[in-house]
Amino acid sequence: MTEKKALIIIAPNDFEDIEFLHTKEELEKAHIKIIIASTKKETAIGLQGTIVKVNIALTQVDVNDYDAIIFIGGLGACPYYNDDKALSIAAEAFRNGKKICAICVAPLILSKAGVLKGKNATVYDLNIKELTKMFTEAGAIYTGKQVEIDGNIITANRPNAAREFGRTIAREINTQKKN
Repeated sequence: MTEKKALIIIAPNDFEDIEFLHTKEELEKAHIKIIIASTKKETAIGLQGTIVKVNIALTQVDVNDYDAIIFIGGLGACPYYNDDKALSIAAEAFRNGKKICAICVAPLILSKAGVLKGKNATVYDLNIKELTKMFTEAGAIYTGKQVEIDGNIITANRPNAAREFGRTIAREINTQKKN
């Protein structure tokens, strides 16, 4: 049996601590190996002060090495909306049939990468006009659920959905057939 691996992408600063910690804990409980990526291979710091050692820089990511690519939200994730490397990772993972996952504001990265067109998805708060425009203009179908699955895409809306998000990703990874 081959080892299952997930790549968690966080911002170098101001990622949402609970989204990262709870998602990571649920994946580890399911015996999924975690690799942490960010813009640079250094220490990342969350909004509440969680310090995380980054394993690889985004420029080193090969999506084919992972069963799932996971984007964590928080204010620091917003620059990824316009980061060519982050967008290409999301698009390539989608094209290659990987699980592509995002929580909080991070589903907007997926929408900007073009992977949510015609897909059911959820996001932090569509009462914020800019978020609504980005999400719906990309063709995403907003469901409002805490956690939404549409094919290989898994999205979640808020930090309090992080445990369910992590458990859902773990279940989906552990039940998928290898390509």
